[in-house]
Amino acid sequence: MKIVFMGTPEFAVASLSSILNSEHEVVGVITAPDRPAGRGKKLKSSAVKIHAENSGLKILQPINLKDESFINELKSLNADLFVVVAFRMLPEVVWSLPKKGCINLHASLLPNYRGAAPINWAIINGETLTGVTTFFIEKEIDTGKIIMQKEILIENKNLGELHDILMDKGAELLLKTIKNIDNNTIVPIAQDQLNLSNIKSAPKINKTTAKINWQNSNLQVHNLIRGMCPYPGAWTKVCIDDKELQFKIFSCKLSNKNLKEGEIHINNKEIHIGCSNGSINLAEVQLEGKKRMTVDQFIAGARITKFYCL
Repeated sequence: MKIVFMGTPEFAVASLSSILNSEHEVVGVITAPDRPAGRGKKLKSSAVKIHAENSGLKILQPINLKDESFINELKSLNADLFVVVAFRMLPEVVWSLPKKGCINLHASLLPNYRGAAPINWAIINGETLTGVTTFFIEKEIDTGKIIMQKEILIENKNLGELHDILMDKGAELLLKTIKNIDNNTIVPIAQDQLNLSNIKSAPKINKTTAKINWQNSNLQVHNLIRGMCPYPGAWTKVCIDDKELQFKIFSCKLSNKNLKEGEIHINNKEIHIGCSNGSINLAEVQLEGKKRMTVDQFIAGARITKFYCL
């Protein structure tokens, strides 16, 4: 089949690569416009654009997905199928174009965790199981008919580790989905035919989401830290020698040390912080203005007389 691929971040690159290595033809790639990044505000291309350029593919970077010239160019590609991985919400004038439909790869077991940050929220909420889903795009985001799913055990993985697993497993599932669409062997399932009670959502992550609440249990805090590592990093405000600073925690272990909520206990080897029950034993941290480091490195380099959470 002739395929138009739409995606932006690194998560989508594995899927694009798998299609390029198949018998199908990628006739065009749609990705986000280049954006200023870094201190110099130099224009930065998306991970998908870089891969597409290296593969010699036709690239479109529309600002407005309803722009008439963009729609006409899409039509001229005469694609059988549109494939979307980690891209923007599409208007109907786009997703209704191809005769075989427009499919999306989503990093959760739909209908659970519809939204922008499914991997983060599955970890934050302490799920033991997640996965990837392929489905047909319809008007409401992440609500279209499910084509295929693959379950993945979360175990004690953090965001970065689970992201990479779902990225690779998602690319495999997507290729199977495309093959089945080409062979007309799919049996899509409408999501409203499934159990829609107690469905959890996956809204966009922001700085407030990543703030640690020490009134939560040590398991809830531990899961938040895992769900925010490596980016953006779970954080709290601390006071060190009368200076108020942001303190990020990237990894920790559960601890039974009896401390008050937000109370910090530090010795020559360990830092514990109290939660509503038990505490956490910090492993990797980053103090505002410093690099990410192990707790051993932090303790060795710090000269602290006062250290407490705000």
